[in-house]
Amino acid sequence: MDVARVVGRARQVVSVLASPALRAAVFAGAPADDRTRAAVGSFDWVTDDGPDAAVLGRTARELQRLQSPAAVLEFDRIERMPVKDVERHALSVRIVELVFERLGCDRAVPEAVLNAAIGMLAADVSIVRRDAVDLGVLTRTDDGSVYRFVGRPA
Repeated sequence: MDVARVVGRARQVVSVLASPALRAAVFAGAPADDRTRAAVGSFDWVTDDGPDAAVLGRTARELQRLQSPAAVLEFDRIERMPVKDVERHALSVRIVELVFERLGCDRAVPEAVLNAAIGMLAADVSIVRRDAVDLGVLTRTDDGSVYRFVGRPA
């Protein structure tokens, strides 16, 4: 499943339903200005005859999969962390939160286990771990062999 395409298509449908001009162009075939025609022309779910029921049906099924407990399996591992600190820090914190939600928030976790768990979600394990420690989300023993989850910084 191409998650970005599925979510993008869903956003387009919501935009069409929210906009009288787009709604009229897609569902009633009403005349449209150049901007509206360009927008409608970029939608892969609209044909000359109107909305493509098969494409929208497939999109609905894929959106249901994204609401299931297995949705995490539809997403790729993060290969490159954001360069900007504020973006990377937020992502690192969320990754560590997810890891400890699964491992147990009160559990002391050996570095090898933490690395393996982070590695399932992000390629750059060391930067995620370092960000989490620097931000106070994780504490570690002096020798760095065991980590504990403290929680999101205030």
